[in-house]
Amino acid sequence: MTGDAGGSSGDSVMVIQASPAWALSNPRELWAYRELLYFLVWRDIKVRYKQSVLGAAWAVLQPAMTMVVFTIFFGRLAQVGSDGVPYPIFSFVALLPWTFFAQGLAGSANSVVGSANLITKIYFPRLIIPVAAVAAGVVDLAIASVLLLPLMTYFHVWPGPTALVAPLLLLMGFVASLGAGLWLAALNASYRDVRHVFPFLIQMWLFVTPVIYPTSRVLALLRQVGLPAWVLGLNPMVGVVEGFRWSLLGTPAPPGGVMAASAAVALLLLVTGAAYFRRMERSFADVV
Repeated sequence: MTGDAGGSSGDSVMVIQASPAWALSNPRELWAYRELLYFLVWRDIKVRYKQSVLGAAWAVLQPAMTMVVFTIFFGRLAQVGSDGVPYPIFSFVALLPWTFFAQGLAGSANSVVGSANLITKIYFPRLIIPVAAVAAGVVDLAIASVLLLPLMTYFHVWPGPTALVAPLLLLMGFVASLGAGLWLAALNASYRDVRHVFPFLIQMWLFVTPVIYPTSRVLALLRQVGLPAWVLGLNPMVGVVEGFRWSLLGTPAPPGGVMAASAAVALLLLVTGAAYFRRMERSFADVV
């Protein structure tokens, strides 16, 4: 919180008071520092492609090359299925939100430690740092999406009115990435060995998310063991990935229970992550 105390000379003094450790960040305060948020987003984008031969083309090449690998090994050899959609575009459409989520998670998890010089010098809402790390991925997502139109043209797959839902699904992915990233960013600031968990966590998260395979296979297994479908939605990226496919490719819509569970878990990650981040940020300047 800030306040002004006027003197006889007309000068003012800004007083910075600590908020309760359990309190979430003040949206007005975040809005007041929006220019810093823009700067940090732009900084992250420039650093990502600085001294890079291909530059922003990597945003397209990464999901495109992954799509080729998945198509060869999982689409052709393992024949995991693709709900009647050509496997290359089936996997690519899933890789778009997944890559956005994974890059945002990794970036936000390392954001506090990577901004140590800034944190120790000036005051600003620390929450801006991980938010900027996730928001920078929106640019990569937009660039990678350029390949989507040629793929749809080649495979004669066109989105219907459901495509209007895609931005909401990406917002869910943003919330999930930021929420999990806030937890990891706060933990990484205090325990540096946490950074060794990031690659393993993201890799495991990929395999429990239906990027490579269709959700219909997992739902069949759940029915065999007597578990409800919404259990699958405990992974928030299940709703994002399957919903994204449904909105753009017309694949079977994920069960409502799965979408509701994914949205609830994403929101829970954000609220609890922001609360924990807020609680720990007082010590960031001392530990980073």
